[in-house]
This record gives sequence, structure tokens and C-alpha cells, in this order.
Amino acid sequence: MKKYSKLLIALLVALIFLGTFVFLWQKSRPKPVVYSEFKPSVSDVVQATIVTGKIEPRNEVNVKPQISGIITEILKEPGDYVNAGEVIAKVKVIPDMSQLSSAEARVRLAAINLKQAQVDFSRVEELFKKELISADEFDKAQQSLKQAKEEKLAADDALQVVRDGVSKSNANASSTLIRSTISGVILDIPVKVGNSVILSNTFNDGTTIASVANMNDLIFRGNIDETEVGKLVVGMPMIITIGALQDLSFDAILEYISPKAVESNGANQFEIKAAVHVLQDSKIRSGYSANAEIVLDKAANVLTIPESAIEFSGDSTFVYLVKKSGKETSYERKLVKTGLSDGVNIEVREGLSEKDVIRGPQIMAEEIKE
Repeated sequence: MKKYSKLLIALLVALIFLGTFVFLWQKSRPKPVVYSEFKPSVSDVVQATIVTGKIEPRNEVNVKPQISGIITEILKEPGDYVNAGEVIAKVKVIPDMSQLSSAEARVRLAAINLKQAQVDFSRVEELFKKELISADEFDKAQQSLKQAKEEKLAADDALQVVRDGVSKSNANASSTLIRSTISGVILDIPVKVGNSVILSNTFNDGTTIASVANMNDLIFRGNIDETEVGKLVVGMPMIITIGALQDLSFDAILEYISPKAVESNGANQFEIKAAVHVLQDSKIRSGYSANAEIVLDKAANVLTIPESAIEFSGDSTFVYLVKKSGKETSYERKLVKTGLSDGVNIEVREGLSEKDVIRGPQIMAEEIKE
């Protein structure tokens, strides 16, 4: 009984060894090489490039105060529409002490001159009534009195402007009222009530009260690589897609190509700008990231094949024609002349017809099994 058991075990081991050997032998055998096949087709080949950038207003204006002071009231919020001349904020003046002293001194001097002019005019008027002086001298005295009165009014106004930022005579045009210089949408108000602000001068840009822009006049701004900028021409159409508004696309016209490159991540790029045709109520916001598709070249109704079927050799291009004889398949290498490529399909200008069968890329074993 033990003898038969040993024989059975030995036979089982031999079968396992033989099966493993056959399996490994089959796996080591070279698999037949199979290629995909297709025919050339007539279609359009469009060579396009995608430029990344952002949407922004053509003109964005920073509204700045005409005086230094403290913000006492803000009448608008970001997103509000304002007309040119509309008040955005109010400023309380913090007077400069030297200017205040000069203005007060001017008022005192003007008051003294006015009092003296009134005394002089009274004397001249009495003499004129008694016909002791000429009418010309009377007119001069009257003119001097008028000038003294005007000077007193001007001095009072100047003191009020220095002290309060506004006077009775120019209340409507007060520099304490910060007005928008253009009509548009308020993009940002970077100040708060209580913030100190300074006016713009030779040594300082001044404090920005608000940024205002016309959101109906937008541009796309982006950068294109130096290898493609030579194909661009001002006036070329573009299609703008905004990342936050994937369902919407906008037409644009290229209107500016920078003459100077800027280096970005080790590559030379050129800035471009395009006028965006905005749809009504599109709710586009300043600073949206966007992609611009630019058609660099196009070939319509041409014979095309997948570019993966092309063999490049120096300046020449070749394809392999499929030749069938019964069950045997052979391939004939043929010179062709190619044209425009979109990265997937390529135009074939000479060497092929629609009836030809072309060898494509090799089909992997997993694909054959499926």
C-alpha cells in the first residue's frame, strides 16, 4: 500500500513540474505583432494654441483725496455703480498748523485794510458831496473799498478751507467730499471710517479711497510663448473661456502684442491683450482666470491621417501601406508629403488616397485579448 502511495505522489509531482514547464514555455514564446489599420479621411485640421491669463477692465481708476484728513463716512460699497461726480466718501480735514496760522493772519490783515478803506471812502465821499474833489478821485476810493471787501471775503474763505476743508462759497465743490472721477462699478474700497488719508503730491502717491472701472469695457491679458508669437497678428479672433463660468464663452479680438519678452519660469513670453465682447448680464468680475483659444492656422477639407502613423526620418515623412495576399499581411513603406498638424491628425498633401489602408500603431497584447 505504501508503495502505491509513493508512486502516486511521484506522479503528481511530475505532472505539476510538466505543467509548469509547458506554461513557462508558452509564456516565453514571442507573440505575433499586430497593428491597427485605417483609411485616410477628409476633414479640417485646425492648429490652435491656448493662452492662460485673466479678465480685467481696460481702465481702472484709483480715486484719491484732494486733501489730507480722516475718513468720517463711506457712502458706497464695492459692487455699487457710481456716476462721475457722485460722492463716495467724506473726509474731515486735519489742518496744517503753519497754513492755519497764515490763513488767520491773512484774515486779520484783510480786516485792518477793509476798516481803513471804509474810513478813507467816508472822507472822500464827504469831499465829493461838497464838490471839493473830482469824480475820478471818488471812483478810485470806491474801487479801493470794493477791493478791500473782496480781499476780506477771500481771506475768510481761505481760512475756512484750511480749517474745515470747505467754505460757504464752494460748498458744492468741497474737497472734503471724495467724488468718483468716472462712471463705473466700484471694485474696491481699501479704507475704513477713521482711517487717515493723504493727498497725492510730488513725494507721495496719495491714499486710494476707491477703485472704479467700466465693467462693460473688458480686456483679456495673458502671455504667449516665443515659439508661437510669430504666428499672431493684431485683429485675430479669439475665444475666451472663463474658469468660473465654464458654460459661457466670449468672442475677443487680439489688439496688442508686446514688442518685448519677459522671462517666466525660464522661458521667454510675450504679453498679449484682446478686447472681450461681453454679453449683457454676464456678471463677469475683474480678475477672473481665463483661457484664450487662438487659431494659428487652418486647412479645410484636406486628406488627414493620425500623426501617430507617420514615421519621421530627417526632413522626410513615411507611412506604411497595408498589403494583403490571402491570409498574409505585408507593409510597404511609402514617402508622403505632409502639411498642417493639430497634434492628433496631420494633413497629407501628396502620396496617399482615400482608398489606401495605412498601418497604425502597434496593438498591445491586452488590447488584442479584449
